Amino acid sequence: MSELIKAELVALDLTADTKDEAARALAERMRAEGRVTDLEGFLEDVAAREAQMPTGLEGGIGIPHCRSAHVDEPTLAFGRAAVPIDFGAADGPADLIFLIAAPDGAHGDHVGILSRLARQLADEDFAQALRSVSDPVQAAALIRGDSTADAASGTETGLTEATSNATPGAGESPSSPEPVPEPVPKTQAERAGAEGESTSSGANDDGDAADGPPFRIVAVTSCPTGIAHTYMAAESLERAGRDAGAEVVVETQGSAGFERVDPAVIAAADGVIFAHDVEIREKERFEGKPTVDTGVKAAINRPAQLVAEVRAKAERGELSVRAPRHGTPVDAAGEPGDGYGTRLRKWLMTGVSYMVPFVAAGGLLIAISFAVGGYGIADAKSVADHFLWTELQSWAALFNQIGQLAFSFLVPVLAGYIAYGMADRPGLVPGFVGGAVAVEIEAGFLGGLVAGLLAGALVSGVRRVAVPRVLRGIMPVVVIPLLSSAVVGTLMFVLIGKPVATAQKAMTDWLGSLTGANAVLLGLLIGLMMCFDLGGPVNKVAYTFATGGIATSDPGNGSLTIMAAAMAAGMVPPLGMALATVVRGRLFTTAERENGKAAWVLGASFITEGAIPFAAADPLRVIPSSMAGGAVTGALTMTFGSTLRAPHGGVFVVPLIGSPLQYLVAIAAGTAVTTGLVVLLKGARGRRSSGAGGTGGKPEGKRDEKREETAGAAVAA
Repeated sequence: MSELIKAELVALDLTADTKDEAARALAERMRAEGRVTDLEGFLEDVAAREAQMPTGLEGGIGIPHCRSAHVDEPTLAFGRAAVPIDFGAADGPADLIFLIAAPDGAHGDHVGILSRLARQLADEDFAQALRSVSDPVQAAALIRGDSTADAASGTETGLTEATSNATPGAGESPSSPEPVPEPVPKTQAERAGAEGESTSSGANDDGDAADGPPFRIVAVTSCPTGIAHTYMAAESLERAGRDAGAEVVVETQGSAGFERVDPAVIAAADGVIFAHDVEIREKERFEGKPTVDTGVKAAINRPAQLVAEVRAKAERGELSVRAPRHGTPVDAAGEPGDGYGTRLRKWLMTGVSYMVPFVAAGGLLIAISFAVGGYGIADAKSVADHFLWTELQSWAALFNQIGQLAFSFLVPVLAGYIAYGMADRPGLVPGFVGGAVAVEIEAGFLGGLVAGLLAGALVSGVRRVAVPRVLRGIMPVVVIPLLSSAVVGTLMFVLIGKPVATAQKAMTDWLGSLTGANAVLLGLLIGLMMCFDLGGPVNKVAYTFATGGIATSDPGNGSLTIMAAAMAAGMVPPLGMALATVVRGRLFTTAERENGKAAWVLGASFITEGAIPFAAADPLRVIPSSMAGGAVTGALTMTFGSTLRAPHGGVFVVPLIGSPLQYLVAIAAGTAVTTGLVVLLKGARGRRSSGAGGTGGKPEGKRDEKREETAGAAVAA
């Protein structure tokens, strides 16, 4: 690989009026050196990145940068503008301009260059040396950190050491670059001792005891592209922490992923700083700490103020509120300290959570097509060849064919995102390929599970292999997808897939043969699982099992009855709670009675989560009652032989249900059982409290207020 920067890529007398002109002037030098293949295409990519967020930094610095398909190798060009140019920094225009280019997909190269350059630019001596250097050769050597530059400029700052490992090896994270050692003392007391000042008072400038533990801060930095500002903010906070005598540990949530801070470090932290312009991933890890939440540029421009602010909040005892749960499922997959069983469950749930929207969209479109055009619409001609805008059957065929296409993604999406949960983005390609092979050989959902786990394990293994630096840039976009897809596809086609397909067929045939007592027991089990955790992992396993049976072109009767049982049982918990708030409203708080009104609609729509507010306030009575009602409904649905071709929709797809009246009777029976049990259990609790003198002669309103407080505390917990 060529040098990152050389004299031909340096313009010490850059003449430009705008940032676009500056980028063009530096890009032309890159093209002349054969680093850029298409000048206009590359400049479009630079402009697109600039439109996302200004790249100007405090101190007269501009860092335009991008990944581009028109770049052959990582390259850095430097220009010193005679007239400063506006790059959007708060403190004014920039005279030191660095244009950074990396090949498309080479996350390691791009992030490595930017993060280390950003950290070096935080050193005022480095920037001053660049402003005073008079020769392009010396400027390039200074940026590289060559000894010739050291002698010429009198500085030891540069990028040689930083960029020699700029691109992490497979399996390493570029989001945690090794900082260049700084000659800054860690604490105020140390700095005072180094300067010969007296510290006999035993306290530093902030009034902390010199021999006491330092104030500990954990910080998270993240910008829209996860590159320059992310790492500049990290460096600024670390420096400000050292200046204030505090220990600062930063988690950089960059574009190439992130490594979670050790939970023990978070637990020991006295305060938290969020410096971000995009959502913090896994924000709940930092709950219950004094927290400063601000934009990423604030951490670059005024880090000392943020450190002082979080210290003040800690002194006042201000704690953060419970954080909302955001982020993709992979963000929570594989926490440090998790056992294999926990990790496996998270990986599978990652795949299922991404698959469910395809199930709902495709299934409901198919359901609409059947309602409009009848079951025979599945055999209609392709709407690409025959479609009449005024013909109802054409619309039915259109919805059916769109829905079938959405269904065709179920297994590949399941496999792809299981692999994603295990290995992040590099696992997507082999996961999808393995899932597609599972569909091709009719291995079904079992094949998708196997393909996803296989792809994730393979990619995780490959990323741990150390590779030569010259290959690291193409690993994520060429080598890993090529090798992993070839291996997973081969194994699924010729070795693993066929036995899995045989097992899938045997299971399908067994489901189709279920009759009598066996079918009833299966319905009871499905009902229990659908109501056990009200939309949680156990519920999702039962639902995925049911939808997997109907996600074929010609599902058997056994699969259709299982789908009917799953949806019917899932409707029972919210309907049962809603009815209970009407039958015995005094057993519920005012908030629960309001939730009961919404639960009617949620239950009728097959949204089991409508019962969660009730379970959160009183799980020992609500969950067993819900499970009992769900089991009754599941068993009755299988007994009646009701069938369902739509995977979602609740009462709104009743026209597509086989034996619809009996199906509704099964739901009504389960709802009644749930209502009766929860009223009985709550009433028994009230009688015991009254007999024990717990509520004594308190008016109903007082007891109601007390229950509201208890329920609110349970939900908050």
